[in-house]
Amino acid sequence: MAKSKTILQLKNLTKTFDSKTIFYDLNLDVGDNEIVALIGPSGCGKSTLLRMIAGLESVETGTVEFSNTAESKIGYVFQKPILYPHLNVESNIALGFDVKLTKEERKKKIARELELVGLKNFASRKVDSLSGGEAQRVSVVRALLNKPTLMLLDEPFSALDIPTRRKIAQDTREILKSKKMSAIHVTHDPEEAEILADRILNWSDFSGPVSVEV
Repeated sequence: MAKSKTILQLKNLTKTFDSKTIFYDLNLDVGDNEIVALIGPSGCGKSTLLRMIAGLESVETGTVEFSNTAESKIGYVFQKPILYPHLNVESNIALGFDVKLTKEERKKKIARELELVGLKNFASRKVDSLSGGEAQRVSVVRALLNKPTLMLLDEPFSALDIPTRRKIAQDTREILKSKKMSAIHVTHDPEEAEILADRILNWSDFSGPVSVEV
């Protein structure tokens, strides 16, 4: 079987805060349509790594290299849903569009994506009426809108009860695979990682200051 194309390469990344090394000489390749899970306890540096990949945190040493198609196509789902309470579900999702669509095209696209995550007919719902799982599904839909080549999932299900967490993890995997998207998923839950990912890396095996090749 031919090796999949690499869409993201992290080379010799090092990150420090207040002279403390968070990780050192970290290397990671992510392939096309591959889901990689990083498992580790809260505060170990997983979220910092995602922020560096997304350009939200500075890269001090090393490089973050994307394929030509991936660089401007990153979706990000945070640990807590970032939704505006004065807007309904549809209007919150519409904030994720970076292309102009007619009102009718927008409504149809949002309705299709909501149905895909099990939220059919939720477009007009107020976000403060949503459960935690429903709100996070809305965040996933918004991140998917512009068909990112790489999704960054920053412990997005950690605040949910275990049955809901497992169900959304399975649904998210099916969506990413159906849309042929790559993803990096950080979590402290090994079972969640098993459900969602193609490849699992334990952060304790390469938390700094040590070198890792994966």
